[in-house]
Amino acid sequence: MNIKKIVLSTMLLSMAFIGKSQYVSHISTPDKSKPKIESTSDDSYRLANAISSTNLENYLKILASDSLQGRETGTEGSTLAADYISGFLKKLGMEGRRDNDAYFQQVSFTFSRWTDTDLFIHGERYRLLWDYIALPEQNEHKEIIRASDIIFLGYGIDDPKYSDYKKVDVKDKVIMINRGEPWNNKKDVSYITGTKDVSDWSKDIDKKLRVAKEKGVKLVLIIDEDFKKTVEDNRRNLMMPNLQLGDKGNDPILIANNVFISTTIAKALIGENEKKMLKAREKMAAGKPNHVVLPTDFAINMSKKVTVLKDKNIVGTIRGKSKPNEFIVISAHYDHLGKRGDEVFNGADDNGSGSSAVMELARAFKLATYEGKSPERSIVFLWFTGEEKGLLGSQYYTTSPLFPLENTVANINIDMIGRTDAKYQEDPNYVYVIGSDRLSSELHEITEDVNQKYTQLTLDYGYNSEEDPNRFYYRSDHYNFAEKGIPAIFFFDGIHEDYHRPSDTVEKINFDEMTQRTKLIFHLAWELANRPEKIKVDKAAK
Repeated sequence: MNIKKIVLSTMLLSMAFIGKSQYVSHISTPDKSKPKIESTSDDSYRLANAISSTNLENYLKILASDSLQGRETGTEGSTLAADYISGFLKKLGMEGRRDNDAYFQQVSFTFSRWTDTDLFIHGERYRLLWDYIALPEQNEHKEIIRASDIIFLGYGIDDPKYSDYKKVDVKDKVIMINRGEPWNNKKDVSYITGTKDVSDWSKDIDKKLRVAKEKGVKLVLIIDEDFKKTVEDNRRNLMMPNLQLGDKGNDPILIANNVFISTTIAKALIGENEKKMLKAREKMAAGKPNHVVLPTDFAINMSKKVTVLKDKNIVGTIRGKSKPNEFIVISAHYDHLGKRGDEVFNGADDNGSGSSAVMELARAFKLATYEGKSPERSIVFLWFTGEEKGLLGSQYYTTSPLFPLENTVANINIDMIGRTDAKYQEDPNYVYVIGSDRLSSELHEITEDVNQKYTQLTLDYGYNSEEDPNRFYYRSDHYNFAEKGIPAIFFFDGIHEDYHRPSDTVEKINFDEMTQRTKLIFHLAWELANRPEKIKVDKAAK
């Protein structure tokens, strides 16, 4: 599971069952007085019964072995994992992509990192993450930028109603700007919009940076009044590899080089010019642009390295009998965190367990075809790369799908199903279910129904709540399908003490419980693939 916080640009609109204000978030306990279906004449029972805990353990011992080096995206360990899974599909006689029957969808990622970045004012050194923030993917490589003066340019706005650039030569200059826009405090309106609404200049910092680039500015220093929050929001991006989807190695950067600075740096640059700054701000408050030239001795290193990594999603397919152009997607991510020094993050639960489950589900569905019981709809088995880097493999698939998204009926996603969390130590016959009612009431109802009939696990919907602070609904690969309007359901065992640690190893997996959860997922997939009508999307989410 991806630990990186997903930042949403819009507020999320919560819609659950009609007449309710919240998505389902209760614990559903099956009626165990009713017997399970255990008849070999029932195709779903018979095929699910072939799912083997021994097979799951054998797959996982390979995927989570030290030899696969933690399966980090773009590494040799990831390649070894992909080759192992694709080799398994080949032995099954599974189809791959329909265009050429290959089992891989190639994906590119661009990784930018600073090789040298220090900021100096009058010879005093200031530090990245402590005093300033600069993201390598948003800046051009510059070995060093020097300035003997810096222009304070107000808000850095160039608008017909207000322009900080009037009568100022900024070519090849370093400028310093504030966030936001000029505001008429007496009337409580923006000088740009003439209303209480802010303009795009406040909403989109890149708009200011694009103008600066066009006018030849060599560096923009952005005074950040909430610098601590900016640091927390970007710390992981700078401390860990931050991958962008696609090959961006030669893409031009359309904004000026930019640095978010603390008020400490701003004060050091202003120095003895505080009175000039106050007068300039008074004029701006009256809707009159003003600038101040600040003599200084400024330098910053902005040396970076850009690496393009190649990796792959893995795909196997079973062609549907009567509805071959309708697709049920079963997915898991196979990447993990790799190595840190000599320590291997094996990722047995996260997400070797989900990857192994999809392998065994593929075997069970293939067994159905051998028996002449092919599902009515096509099944697509997907193993995604780049989940730990920000759901990038699934994002690539849903923007460049191998099978039409408009014909994709549902996504069943598996991310960590091999462990027991603290809440269920006494009775591990449970699974957390997330997303079942977000877009389709039927998907939720079918999940409940097949669980009651076949597996009778406790279904805990607690993490499905929109108020859940973990925000798991937005943190695994199913979300990229849901964002496209495809009903998506996510099966999960909860958080445990070994999450994202080197101690997430095979010997801690509960294979009996993992088997039961995999059987439940088979029953759900089998029902979705064989019911006469595809499930309806009857809910909306933003």
